[in-house]
Amino acid sequence: MSQLLPIEATELPQEKLIRRLCTRLSGYLDRDQIDEVRRAYELAASAHKGQFRLTGEPYICHPLSVALILAEMCMDAKGIMAAIMHDLIEDTSVTKEQLSEQFGEEVAELVDGVTKLGQLDCKSRAEAQAQNVRKMFLAMVKDLRVIMVKLADRLHNMRTLGAMSANRRRRIARETLDIYAPIANRLGMNEMRLELEDLGFAALYPMRSRILEQSVKKARGNRKEVVATIESTIARRLHDAGLNHYEVVGREKHLYSLYQKMRNKHVAFSEVYDVYAFRIICDNVDECYRALGIVHNLYKPVPGRFKDYIAVPKANGYQSLHTVLVGPYGQPLEIQIRTRAMHHLAESGIAAHWLYKSEHEQSTYSQARAHEWLRDLLEIQKSAGDSMEFLDNLKIDLFQQEVYVFTPKGRIIKLPRNATIVDFAYAVHTDIGNTCVSARIDRQLAPLQTVLENGQTVEIITAPWARPNPLWLNFVTTAKARAAIRNYLRNFKKQEGIALGRRLLEKELNGLGYRLEDIAKNRFDELLKRLDLPSVDALMVDIGLGNRLPFLVARQLLQADAEAHSDDSQPAPEKPGLSPLVIKGTEGMVVNLAKCCRPIPGDPIIGLFNPGKGIVVHLTECKNVEELRKKPMNWLDVQWDKQANGEFPAVIRLELMNQVGTLAKVASTISKMRANIENVQITNQDSQLSTDVITLMVRDRNHLAAVVRELRKLSVVLKISRVKSELRKKA
Repeated sequence: MSQLLPIEATELPQEKLIRRLCTRLSGYLDRDQIDEVRRAYELAASAHKGQFRLTGEPYICHPLSVALILAEMCMDAKGIMAAIMHDLIEDTSVTKEQLSEQFGEEVAELVDGVTKLGQLDCKSRAEAQAQNVRKMFLAMVKDLRVIMVKLADRLHNMRTLGAMSANRRRRIARETLDIYAPIANRLGMNEMRLELEDLGFAALYPMRSRILEQSVKKARGNRKEVVATIESTIARRLHDAGLNHYEVVGREKHLYSLYQKMRNKHVAFSEVYDVYAFRIICDNVDECYRALGIVHNLYKPVPGRFKDYIAVPKANGYQSLHTVLVGPYGQPLEIQIRTRAMHHLAESGIAAHWLYKSEHEQSTYSQARAHEWLRDLLEIQKSAGDSMEFLDNLKIDLFQQEVYVFTPKGRIIKLPRNATIVDFAYAVHTDIGNTCVSARIDRQLAPLQTVLENGQTVEIITAPWARPNPLWLNFVTTAKARAAIRNYLRNFKKQEGIALGRRLLEKELNGLGYRLEDIAKNRFDELLKRLDLPSVDALMVDIGLGNRLPFLVARQLLQADAEAHSDDSQPAPEKPGLSPLVIKGTEGMVVNLAKCCRPIPGDPIIGLFNPGKGIVVHLTECKNVEELRKKPMNWLDVQWDKQANGEFPAVIRLELMNQVGTLAKVASTISKMRANIENVQITNQDSQLSTDVITLMVRDRNHLAAVVRELRKLSVVLKISRVKSELRKKA
C-alpha cells in the first residue's frame, strides 16, 4: 500500500490561503458573511484559472494574500470580497454588471474603484498612471475601502517584487515611494507606510539598502545595553511618581527613514544612529502630560524641540507628545508619549475604524480627517486641467510638514511648511483666495507672498474687484491654491477670449453691413461643423486669441449672401472694417501691449493678431509693425477708449548732471506727479554726465507729458526724451 501524505502536504497554495483567511475572519465575522467571502473566492478562482504570477504560483494567491492583509485590519466582509475579486474586471471576462448581480452594487463599485482604466488613449506611461490615480481618488471619495484594498494590493506586490525585471522593479518602487507610501502616511497608516517605504527603498536602491542594513546590524550590539539602561531608568522614575499602567519601549529607526535623514541633513550613519528613540504609552491624556514632566525632570530637554500633537493633531489625525532630551551619555533621546488609543490610531490610521471599533471616538476622528482631505482633493481634481496636473498637485499635497496658524476667530488652519498668505486664504475658502488683496498677521499689514510661521493669527483683506494673479503661482505651496489659481486663470482667459472674439466678429460684420443677430443659427452650425469646433463660444475664443481672423470668419458666415450681391457691393479685402476696435488696455490676457514700443492711452496705435495671445497693440510708428503692415489680413484699426484707466509703462531717457542727490531729485519729482518708477537703468556715466533710462507707470499720454514738463524744470536735467521702440524722439 502506498503511504498517504498529510492533508497539508497535498493542499494547493490557494487552499492554504483561503483556509487561513476563513480562520482569521471567524474571529470577527458571522458564519453567513464568511460563506459570502467563500462564494467570492470560488468565482475569482474559477475566473483566474490558468493564470499564473511571475513567481510561478497560481494568480488567485495574490488576491487572497491581499484579503489576508485586510483581514488583519478587521476589514468588513464586503471589503474582503472586493479584495478577493479586485482583479476580475481588469484581467478576466467578468464584468461589473455580473458582480453587481451576484454580490450587490456596493461590492461591484468597490471592485471597479480599484480596477485600472481600460485601454487608455495616453501619450505616455506617466499620463496613464496619472489617469489611474485620478480615477482611484474619485472612487476613494465615495468609499475609503477602495484605498484600503489598493494599499494592501500594492503591499503584497512589493513583497513579491523579486520575480520582476530590474526596470519594472525600479519603476514600481519609485511609484510606491512617490504616491502610495505618502498616501498611507496621509491616512495615518504608519505600519503600512513603513513597510512600503522599506520595500520600495530595497527595490530602488538595493546596494544602499543592503549596506545600511549591515551597518545597523553591526551597530545594534553596542546599543542594546544603553537602550535597556535608559528604559529601566525611565520606567523606575514613572513608577516612583505614581504612574502604574504604562509601557516604555525603545524604538528602532527604519532603514528608509535613516537613509532620508542622512541624505537630507548630509550627515554620516554614525551621527543619525546615535539618536536613541523611546515611546511611552499611558492610560489617558492627563498621564501623558505627567509623564512629560517626569522625563523633563529626569533628563535635560533640548530647547525648541518639544511638539504637542495632542492639543493640535497632525492633518492625518496623529496625536502624541514629542520631545528631545540629552541622555545619560550625552546622546540625544527622542521621546514620544501617547495614550493606547492614540497609539492604535498612529499605527493604523483610518484602519482603526475597522480594527478598534471600541475606540469609536478616535477612529471617527481619523475618518473625519481623511474625508476632509479627500474633499479637498475632489475640489482640486475638478479644477485640474488634466490628469498630469492632478498628479502634480497630489504630490505637492502629500509631501508636506505642517505649520499651524489661526483665523481671527481662533480656528486652527493647518498648512504645509513655507505656505504663504495666499495658501491660507484658499485654505479658508476658494472665494476668499480669489479676492484677497492683502492681510494682517498679528494685526500688522503684510504682503501676500509672506511665509507664515507657527502660531500666527492671520486676517485676510479682500476686495470685490480683486482676482488671482498669475504671479501667485511662483510662491504658493498648497495643491488647493495652485489648482484654484490655474482654474480661475484658465476660465478667465476663456471668458475674455469669448468677449473679445464677439467684439471683433461684430466689428467685421458691421463693416459688411450686418449685425451678429442677423446671422441665422443654422449658418453658425454649418460653419462650426466645417471648422470642427464644438460650440460658438469655442469659435469666439479662437477669434479672440488670434487663432482665426475675424474678417475671414465673417466672410464665411456671409458666403451665401455675398454670392447673391454684386461684386461692387462688397468691401475690399484691404479694408476689413470701417470703424476701429475700441480697447481699454486692461483686457489682460487677450489684449497685450507690445513691450517693444510701450503704447499708452492717447498714442496712435494699431492692433496685430498673434496666434494664442490675441491682439498685440503697437504704436503706429513702431518699426516692428512696418513688415506686418504688408499683410493687412493680420492687423486691424484700434483706438483707445476715452475711459481707459489703469497704469501703463512708458520709458524716458534722461541726460543728467552727475552730482550727489541728482537721482533723488528726479525720483522725488516723479513721485510728486503721482507716477511710480518701475525700473531705472544707468546706460552711460562719467565724472560729468549720467544717461539714465527710467520706466514709469503713468495713466496716459497727458500724464506722461506733465511728468516730463516737471522734470525739465530741474537744473540737473540736461535733456529728456521718450523711448519708443528704436526711436528716441523728444516728447
